[in-house]
Amino acid sequence: MNGSSAKNNYLPGEYRKAAERLFPKDGFSRGNKIEIKAAVEFAKALGIGMEYQRLLTLDNKSSEIQFFLAQFQNNIELLIQKTWVDKHEEKRKNKLQDEIPLFMNTLKKCDFSLAVDEFAAILNELAYLFFGIQSEKDDFTEYTFRIDAQMGLFWWYSGRFELLNQKIKDRHDDKILWAVLLLGICYLTNF
Repeated sequence: MNGSSAKNNYLPGEYRKAAERLFPKDGFSRGNKIEIKAAVEFAKALGIGMEYQRLLTLDNKSSEIQFFLAQFQNNIELLIQKTWVDKHEEKRKNKLQDEIPLFMNTLKKCDFSLAVDEFAAILNELAYLFFGIQSEKDDFTEYTFRIDAQMGLFWWYSGRFELLNQKIKDRHDDKILWAVLLLGICYLTNF
């Protein structure tokens, strides 16, 4: 998915405020920065608000977070395993499964800048496994909103990871990057 393409521009009005506070529609400039309050508001729109807020207050290395991350890993691996693909796409599916432990290791090291890049790649591949070639079309986000509003909002969010380029990641502290990552992790754990 390409964060700057038209496929990620579709956003129903009821989600626009929360979404654009988290990821401004005109991109990031020196004055624009992600705020924890915006991430919490976005989590509520995704339907994961209470759990997200609880997890956000925990230390990244706490046993509770580690247990939660193990649940995430189990769930995403199960989602990948249960996804049906054509025989010629099995390699792609297997490659994605191999990327999950690497991502988990990056999270364990609290290297959130690298984790953003890894998670973006995982989300792109996951979208392809779930939706096939549709995930690469310009109307993908609109398509997912028609299926389910919160799922559409999640895939809109996933397309925004490309906006977190090195310049942005360098300007934000680990707490902010963790908050943005935790949104997707929390959503997929409860998917």
